[in-house]
Amino acid sequence: MLTPTGFVEPAYSRRTLSDVLPAVAAALGRPIDPEASGALVLPTAPSYVVFLVDGLGARLIERYRHAAPFLSALVDQHEAGTAGVPSTTATSLTSLGTGLTPGTHGLLGFTNRIPGTDRLLNALFWDSSIDPLEWQPHPTAFGRMQDAGVAVTVVNKREFRTSGLTMASSRGGEYVGADRVGERIAAAVTASRRSPSCTYLYDSDLDWTGHRYGVASPQWLQQLAMVDAEAEQLREALPSQTRLVLIADHGMVDSPPEHRVDVDEHLELREGLVLLGGEARFRHLYCRRGAVEDVCATWAGFLGETADVVPREVAIERGWFGSVIPAVLPRLGDVLVAMRDDHTVFSSVDFGYELSLVGLHGSLTPDEMMIPILVA
Repeated sequence: MLTPTGFVEPAYSRRTLSDVLPAVAAALGRPIDPEASGALVLPTAPSYVVFLVDGLGARLIERYRHAAPFLSALVDQHEAGTAGVPSTTATSLTSLGTGLTPGTHGLLGFTNRIPGTDRLLNALFWDSSIDPLEWQPHPTAFGRMQDAGVAVTVVNKREFRTSGLTMASSRGGEYVGADRVGERIAAAVTASRRSPSCTYLYDSDLDWTGHRYGVASPQWLQQLAMVDAEAEQLREALPSQTRLVLIADHGMVDSPPEHRVDVDEHLELREGLVLLGGEARFRHLYCRRGAVEDVCATWAGFLGETADVVPREVAIERGWFGSVIPAVLPRLGDVLVAMRDDHTVFSSVDFGYELSLVGLHGSLTPDEMMIPILVA
């Protein structure tokens, strides 16, 4: 649903990432969420494979369907879902893996303030001083499914096995390390022979390619074609009674140089700030005491129609994060900056590496928020 600002409302409790695994569990006959609304209903089956392609927005499949004939045929048959807010990998993977909204599981972007400090937690690279089980203490949906008698397998790159993000989002099942497409497909086929079972696969290559070269670049289109072939091969290799669910964590937009702002070239944007967090498409501004109103006014005045700049309380009232529990509240910025169209806000001092990225995500535009939920 589009808001008056052109943003997409997250479809919490209806058709978003946090609804996928509860729907799978129900389809396996082992429900894990008695309060689930049932808005997302999947066909009954003895086993499910959930394949998440990082960066595969529903709008991108529709726009570049010539490179993905298998996926585009499925898109035509299924209603799209949405990512949560922000539309970024750490938030989305944790929403999927826990069955919870961001305001409850607490991974609220690429970087967020560690409460009580002037430091940021990078959710992808983590911080050895932060226990991921304390940062995200809720039982995962994978764990709840396993407790309900479902054989759960997580198939992902070997290097991710012990990462903080994996422990926060995907603990609770058997982990199978697989770095190549053939390994992933073989592991999924083996795991899906058990009943009832749920196997989760993750592919990050399309997202990496989009960040590096941009959406619709020759490199990205070739990678999309490879993902399409991988999905089709996976479907053909799986047992006929196994259902395959293809999803994504977010889409992506390319940001041209003329639509990029570097806060370190406009020092008035630093006034009143303690920390700048989030990412280029969705910034968390952590303010000095008493500076929230001034910071909000300065950023809104500077960015104008290129962004929606709102105090934390307004973002919560809009339902961007779902219900926000007290432990998560101080991780949110005092001011949130959601970029419109293809505009971005960088910091060459704090996040210099972001300047090299072409494709970006995190905000609430349709290209970023709309995700496929495809059943094959």
